[in-house]
Amino acid sequence: MSDPIDEFSFLPAQAADARITGPIPRGERLALTLADGRTLSALRYGPATEAAPEVTFLHGAGLNAHTWDTTILALGLPALAIDLPGHGDSSWRDDFAYTGGTLAPDVIAGLEAWTDQPQVLVGQSLGGLTAAAVAASRPDLVREAVVVDITPGIDPNGGAAQLRQFFAGPTDWASRDELVERALAFGLGGSPTAAARGVFHNSRVRPDGRVEWKHHFARLANAAAASPALRQAGQPDAEPVEGQDAVASVLGESGWEDLAAVAAPTTLLRGERGYVTDDDAAEFARRVPAASVAVVASGHNVQEEIPLELGARLRAMAAV
Repeated sequence: MSDPIDEFSFLPAQAADARITGPIPRGERLALTLADGRTLSALRYGPATEAAPEVTFLHGAGLNAHTWDTTILALGLPALAIDLPGHGDSSWRDDFAYTGGTLAPDVIAGLEAWTDQPQVLVGQSLGGLTAAAVAASRPDLVREAVVVDITPGIDPNGGAAQLRQFFAGPTDWASRDELVERALAFGLGGSPTAAARGVFHNSRVRPDGRVEWKHHFARLANAAAASPALRQAGQPDAEPVEGQDAVASVLGESGWEDLAAVAAPTTLLRGERGYVTDDDAAEFARRVPAASVAVVASGHNVQEEIPLELGARLRAMAAV
């Protein structure tokens, strides 16, 4: 699989495939040095790279900011997509802590640096729990929150178990083509072309020529799979350590307090074939009665399965 000239060179083909007309936004890679020396990375899209974002996107576990590309093309507004810590071009965390509450301060630093107005903050999966934590602690930064196909405490042995199995493979590969084959074998990534694009954005070639995932979850899931004791423990709220089940840690119960504290209008956007069950949705409605719940014809990765519908929904929210 040959590499394109730059990471934004896929956008014209993505727009054509989705039949999105109009100008292609300019993309820019941003980097922010955090107080502890780690790097937070993001993508800014707009008619000009200096256009102030109106909508900010936070991706799910094991993904990266480029998962939102087609949704942002459909959105048609200046946007920011952040690589969560441990993902994309953002630094890994030495404490292996990848929950909404621990990631929120880094996202807040990014919003303070890269936005100049309260955002429609959209988060899918782990990004949704992080968005709730951001909105709860810094209401001045968020005008509306959209949580995509996640609630705290969903069953890690349900739909999310596929992610654990996928991440728990080898930590390095001979080529990106092997990663594409693995993704397609697990029913991930969509078409071969889309899977190849996703693998390009989500992997890097090491100096020794081997290919590895950019995200930390692959390393953590591999370590957990090698430890029968950790596999059997099933303790999602335990202090994170290397080798702990990273997926179960993400799906702990701690996010309910954040959701209850969000003052901004909040929507749970649930995929009818996603990870949120009827019981999960009912618990969300009970705990966050002021929020809206909408069901869409999608699986877990709504932004990749129905980007046109999602972009239109978010554009309408931003226009209010």
